Amino acid sequence: MPYDQARSASTSDAVGWRAEEVRRLLDFGTPSVLPDGGAAWLDDDGRPDLARPVHTWVTARMAHTYALGDLLGVEGCGRLSDQALAGFAGLLHDDEHGGWFASRGPGDDVDDTKAAYAHAFVVLAAASATQAGRPGASALLAQALDVLDRRFWEAGAGMLADEQDGAWTTVSPYRGINANMHGVEALLAASDATGDPRWRERAAAIVDRTAGWAAGNAWRIPEHFTTDWSPELEYNADRPRDPFKPYGSTPGHGFEWARLMLQLDVAADQAGRRTEAAERLFERALADGFDGTGFVYTVDWSGRPVESRRFHWVAAEAVAAAEVLAAVTGSPRYAEQAEAWWELVRQRFVDQERGSWRHELDARNRPAAEVWAGKPDIYHAVQALLVPDLPLTGSFAESARRAGPLG
Repeated sequence: MPYDQARSASTSDAVGWRAEEVRRLLDFGTPSVLPDGGAAWLDDDGRPDLARPVHTWVTARMAHTYALGDLLGVEGCGRLSDQALAGFAGLLHDDEHGGWFASRGPGDDVDDTKAAYAHAFVVLAAASATQAGRPGASALLAQALDVLDRRFWEAGAGMLADEQDGAWTTVSPYRGINANMHGVEALLAASDATGDPRWRERAAAIVDRTAGWAAGNAWRIPEHFTTDWSPELEYNADRPRDPFKPYGSTPGHGFEWARLMLQLDVAADQAGRRTEAAERLFERALADGFDGTGFVYTVDWSGRPVESRRFHWVAAEAVAAAEVLAAVTGSPRYAEQAEAWWELVRQRFVDQERGSWRHELDARNRPAAEVWAGKPDIYHAVQALLVPDLPLTGSFAESARRAGPLG
């Protein structure tokens, strides 16, 4: 399968719409990037919400996305990536203890929690900016990888721990799959940026252990774990709407893990090794998560919906996984699903009036803001739009570097 070629099933109209939509999203996100570094949370109209903190994960996602724009030749994106990255040397950096705060502001407020989730995104942003040749990015990448390696990697488990206190003195007993999923994404990007296979091998260790848990649980991935990495299936049963640690199985993560498994195989030159597992994850996420009108957020361990709100990131990951499976397997079924889901995205999530994509809909597909107020970032949407038309590699930055200017 010629992974390095655009998907032949895509019409020129579809390719053109996706390219234009990427540009529209990049324009929408521009005001988030702060003059002195970092990226602010955006409201529904794309205005910085300065009543909210500046988050490390939002800043890193925006820096990464604008690095992709720079690699694709979109004017002004390199400068925006640089400005966002400056937050990791200034506003968000913990000068006393090292690493990066979870968030900072408004005013003098600081959440000094050291989270693997946020640090993984710093690695991703620095790796993508390194691929784009942005100044200082390779030094930031080395620094971020060092922190991720020394502070979070648990060699015995082959996984990333989740959180520590600000002074790195106390490790949280909680272990989570979400930070590890984004750790895989970051480590694949780091391997592409540095040429060091160690980071790809580490990503493979995480992927394969996660696939083992899923295979033993009807292909529903356990999300929460005890300190010794025993699944804790009832964790947060009273918090079904938690934006990062909800109760139950998260179909959107099943789609996302499926895509990452296939990207790992391409990066490691192991085509086909994890395709069956990726298909099993995809099919379980589809059966549990798609109710005919949209994708639910979470289900219980028998597949019944717990939280039926629809989030844009779930739809983005679903269509991205379908596109990658179509490319890897050649099955027209996946291509047909992707085409149908792109139409769903255009009808339900793309906000032509106020910009970007609506981040949350209620169970009846009406705009809502119970969990995600505003439109904090453009990361999931941009990546989903790029998947069908870039070469398939281990990371979006590598794919953008090979592709050249956006069509």
